[in-house]
Amino acid sequence: MPFGQLVVGSPGAGKSTYCDGMHQFMGAIGRQCSVVNLDPANDHTNYPCALDIRDLVTLEEIMSSDRLGPNGGILYALEELEHNIEWLENGLKELGDDYVLFDCPGQVELYTHHTSLRNIFYRLQKLGYRLVAVHLSDCFCLTQPSLYISNILLALRAMLQMDLPHINVLTKIDKLASYDPLPFNLDFYTEVQDLSYLTPSLEAESPAMRSEKFGRLNQAIADLVERFGLVSFEVLAVENKKSMMHLLRVIDRAGGYVFGSAEGANDTIWQVAMRNESSMGDVQDIQERWVDNKEFYDEMERKEEEEQERLREAQAEAAAEASGDGDALDTLSRPPVPDSGIRVARKKK
Repeated sequence: MPFGQLVVGSPGAGKSTYCDGMHQFMGAIGRQCSVVNLDPANDHTNYPCALDIRDLVTLEEIMSSDRLGPNGGILYALEELEHNIEWLENGLKELGDDYVLFDCPGQVELYTHHTSLRNIFYRLQKLGYRLVAVHLSDCFCLTQPSLYISNILLALRAMLQMDLPHINVLTKIDKLASYDPLPFNLDFYTEVQDLSYLTPSLEAESPAMRSEKFGRLNQAIADLVERFGLVSFEVLAVENKKSMMHLLRVIDRAGGYVFGSAEGANDTIWQVAMRNESSMGDVQDIQERWVDNKEFYDEMERKEEEEQERLREAQAEAAAEASGDGDALDTLSRPPVPDSGIRVARKKK
């Protein structure tokens, strides 16, 4: 049973960077992974591309032949892929049981109300794929209440539209400490707590719109989000190993990867660690890690990595020396063969 991630999000949220980083991380833990590019405008990928929609259709061809703009061209390209789904199915069959990352376009229409992307992945689910939608948002949205509310509504609409196990992620969290201080701790934003507390900040952000109607609108939106009770966020720094490890744990649990067999994935040790609740450890306070004392934790993790690298080098040297000494000992330990005086003469035919 193949597994995969449907990587969606607004332009600039870091989808391609995430796919590249996750592909490298899975290679490090020994999991067979392939990346599929579904963005017809992405003509340069940093990751090795197992399948590329540009082999089927390119944005430039659509824009020139059908006189469409970039957004309309991408929507048309996904419709073409839907109508030629056999091309994608045949390509995925060649990947076998590889874990697949689908790098999707950044047009939000594709996962809020346009049906082609949803229909494509419904078709893949019928082939046996277990998929998780990973919705990326730039953490810069936390700096403005209106952007934050907009991202929550976008995430909620995507969850209802795609109808898949869904993980919302705030990317580039390592840059948050360089922005203006937030009015609340980071867990307020990741857990999507009582949004009515943001009302004063929303009014301060737009003094010209301060009115009773504006206040009622904000309250109605907050009530809507809270009634659904679906949206929450994970945080990610793609270059941080612990951050990637934590997010992959969450995704694997959401998609059921840790509860199934993956003989071809070559990461049984990872699965055992995931099934063991005690191996998860205590979740580090994200406010402490990424905002209050980011430099301290960065330095601590850097020293840990250096120490681990030294240990690996020492173990490699010790193994090499042991292997060399073993050969020498084998040679010294062999007693000389005594001369028995017997000579074997081969008869000539």
